[in-house]
Amino acid sequence: MAWRIDEAVVRGEIDNRERGRVRGRIWLVGRDEPIELDLRGNAWRDVAGRELHFVNRNPQLRDLGDLPATQSGTVGDITASRKVKVPDVPMDELRELIRAKKSWTWHWGNALYLEWFSETHGRLVIESADYDLIAVGEATWEMSEAEEAAQREANSRAVTAFFDELNAAFDADEIAAVEETRSEWTDDEPPMTEEEAEIWQARQDLLIDRVNARLKREGGSADFEEILAEEQARLRDELGEPEPMADDSWLDEQFEDSFDPEASDERDLASARAQLEDNHPLVQRAKDLFVTLHFLSLSEGWLDEATMEEHPVKALIIAAMSIGPKLAGALNGEAWPPALDRCGLKIVRLKRARGYVDDALGATECCQQDNLIPPEHLGPVVVELIDLAHEIDRYIGELRERLGGGEATEP
Repeated sequence: MAWRIDEAVVRGEIDNRERGRVRGRIWLVGRDEPIELDLRGNAWRDVAGRELHFVNRNPQLRDLGDLPATQSGTVGDITASRKVKVPDVPMDELRELIRAKKSWTWHWGNALYLEWFSETHGRLVIESADYDLIAVGEATWEMSEAEEAAQREANSRAVTAFFDELNAAFDADEIAAVEETRSEWTDDEPPMTEEEAEIWQARQDLLIDRVNARLKREGGSADFEEILAEEQARLRDELGEPEPMADDSWLDEQFEDSFDPEASDERDLASARAQLEDNHPLVQRAKDLFVTLHFLSLSEGWLDEATMEEHPVKALIIAAMSIGPKLAGALNGEAWPPALDRCGLKIVRLKRARGYVDDALGATECCQQDNLIPPEHLGPVVVELIDLAHEIDRYIGELRERLGGGEATEP
């Protein structure tokens, strides 16, 4: 998810003359004062070491809510030379042609792509091939190819971190509710089955869909925490569920429930917290795969400004991006095998991840048929996806055997 504000831009300035720091000012329609950027990191080689000004010849008034005037955070991809296919028809006409599945003429053009990760509003993007670009003065330093490769990889990991945080916000609520339910079980009651976990996950999916819809509808003025609380309450009312007993201290309670400090010298709360922050090797493999795809799609020009979400390359990247967070929810933070009463939910999480792997593999078939990705890049991706699928199936099999056998011994 990103706040795309390019249509509301009147003009702007980007300054990367200080190595490791990007500053700038961006004027928006309807606001007298510009928003000011102070970002850690560097732009791509074409902008690194330079000051760049840009002007939008056709700005549009857009509701950006309470977008803060000061934007601090981390750079994403910043370049003024991304090659894109620019349609030769107006955007309204282009939409109609796309709906009618008709072709249109286009030409290659340079697009300004300005992406950053704000400490207050998450990911923001300005992307346009229609701005007038003006380079100001001489470069104060030059970026090497190796430095650019390192910066692009850092940017890709920033994208991964952003989506991890977004998923974690929903995961926190889910884990809290599961822990609350778990506290009410007795030793004589059976753990949540795989079917019950599916029902629970469907409830969470509905909650996520509703929150995302409101975030999109309310734009820059959206308050995530307030929306989440309201939609949780609305869903409880619809399902006739009681008010939750858990409070904001649920996270510490989860640490205490999952890791008994007296059970082992190695399982104190400090090591438990550190363990939850570490990625399981399979999670890290999935995230590395997404970073590789994201980086290659930018450096090799696999996508352009007119690319639709159903495009096979974009579908592949979106599916790959989703595998890691689902695997993290199943594999991160606990010794293996997990407690018996958590097996059902973990199976569901693994099945969700497996579904995204299947989606990605389906997209690779389309990419191969249409020659959208060179074989030397596509081949390793397919091999890694197949390996991920086999590993996920193995974990699911272990959990089903444990849950079906009723093994009550805690790890």
